[in-house]
Amino acid sequence: MSTPPDPRKELVALFDEMGSILELLGANGFKVNASRKVARVLEDMTGDITAYRDDPKGLQALDGIGKSSAQKICQYLQTGEMVEYDQLLEQVPEGLLAVLEIPGLGPKTVRAMWEHAGVESIEDLERAIAESGLDDVPRMGAKTISNITDSIEFMKKSGDRTPLGTALPLAEKIIEHLGARPGVTRIAWAGSLRRGRDTIGDIDILACCEDPPGLIEHFQATKGVEKVLLAGDTKCSIRLERGIQVDLRVVPEPAFGAALMYFTGSKEHNVTLRERAIKAGMRLNEYGLFPDDGEDEPPQARGVQPVAAATEESIYAALNLPMRPPELREDRDDLESVPDLVTVEDIKAELHAHTTASDGHLSLEELVAVAKARGFHTIAVTDHSRSSVQANGLDENRLLAHIDAIHQCNEDTKGITVLAGSEVDILSDGRLDYDDDLLAKLDVVVASPHVALSQDPKKATTRLLAAIAHPLVHIIGHPTGRIINRRPGLSPDIDALVAAAAEHDTALEINANPQRLDLRDVHVRAAVDAGCRIAIDTDAHAESHFDFLRYGVITARRGRCTAADCVNCLPAKALHAWLKSKRT
Repeated sequence: MSTPPDPRKELVALFDEMGSILELLGANGFKVNASRKVARVLEDMTGDITAYRDDPKGLQALDGIGKSSAQKICQYLQTGEMVEYDQLLEQVPEGLLAVLEIPGLGPKTVRAMWEHAGVESIEDLERAIAESGLDDVPRMGAKTISNITDSIEFMKKSGDRTPLGTALPLAEKIIEHLGARPGVTRIAWAGSLRRGRDTIGDIDILACCEDPPGLIEHFQATKGVEKVLLAGDTKCSIRLERGIQVDLRVVPEPAFGAALMYFTGSKEHNVTLRERAIKAGMRLNEYGLFPDDGEDEPPQARGVQPVAAATEESIYAALNLPMRPPELREDRDDLESVPDLVTVEDIKAELHAHTTASDGHLSLEELVAVAKARGFHTIAVTDHSRSSVQANGLDENRLLAHIDAIHQCNEDTKGITVLAGSEVDILSDGRLDYDDDLLAKLDVVVASPHVALSQDPKKATTRLLAAIAHPLVHIIGHPTGRIINRRPGLSPDIDALVAAAAEHDTALEINANPQRLDLRDVHVRAAVDAGCRIAIDTDAHAESHFDFLRYGVITARRGRCTAADCVNCLPAKALHAWLKSKRT
């Protein structure tokens, strides 16, 4: 078997699947978590995995990859096979892994159905339900079976995870709906949404309320509810018509901080905090941080008063840790390291925006007015170049006239600097869409890939390196060209790109459009570590697109980006000096 074009993605899938198989076989939690950890480490890797083909010790230097896992990785890179994976796969029916993908079914339940009802595929499960074959499976009541049936149907008609840009506005509307009810004293979303992941499995909401049953009933009346999946005194799960599951938990107000921390996660971060608490002679759970008195019964059940519980800040402080922003709770860093992350308020310039000259919906004057109203000191007008025919890209004559119009607008407008730019296509061979004489006339050049987005990783790397090294390019726009849930985009060697970007003082963009979020978070982290400049741009085509800025900032924060790393946060004088440095 030959090595696939992107073996890193293949290895992520293999180790993730190994974790699932181990769970189904009832392996101990350490082995399961170790496999999952390797998958996460490889998923976050930004360099070329094939560089480790004959270097297991180099792999072991990566936190989370042990000797055994390193050997498996090298074996796969050398042969295209992994013997232990194949051996594990032989121990479970092939279709059982698909059953594990059904929403709401965990490995213990799937294993029980396999052992007691002979379920080895989704088809087997549907047949067992139709023939009452699950009746002998432990803890498998009529309500559970009904929920499984609904989940199968939901899985068949639903697509991928929900993008952040869809989930966050939805969560805000639900919280507004619930928060308006009298007696609600605290309410917030949690889970992967609060951590700012680019896609969301479901929405978790926590609330404190004087009348929990009333709030649960009010929650079930949320607009667009397709089905109530579960309803209790303090917990309720609904599925909306658009296919998103929303879970509400009503928690005691004195324990709100502990619950928010627990249900925000990540699971790995919670484990790390619990281990730290144990070393300090304490116990941490969703009800608070408690002194450990050696009793088996949970401390909150025995009336033990917590050391801290009401706020997350108090719990971190009691563990002698700085408050950790939710975006940094993926357990990728040491707990003591918390940078001063960039905020929306830090952004003072928009360097990638479109007008009706190409495919935007705002005239030049309207775009400038919106940017000025947002408080920006600079707006760059960067309409598409000629190769983007579908986006009404500008040929040379149209661009020259557009540059004159933008410069005139700058002279006529007070309180904001208007720059003439272009989003210039990076052609498949690394050439740019305009010649250098024309590029030199632009105040800002955003070079972006729009075609050949399934290009071989090595060719993609060479292509993007050429654009990064071009002396007239300021920013590489949405470097991989991905569209979330629709197009994976390019898979270049990110480590090589960020090293080159740092060397040539070229910024890499986080395109804040929630369909893109490109650079993605792990790429941002690699860029920040390399000392590479970051641009956070909305790629605005309409007035409402300026609101996308928060998604770009969330992604930047997940990559440990500070205001000092971001060109959009520079004062006007410093920003304009950097832009002009590429013209001297």
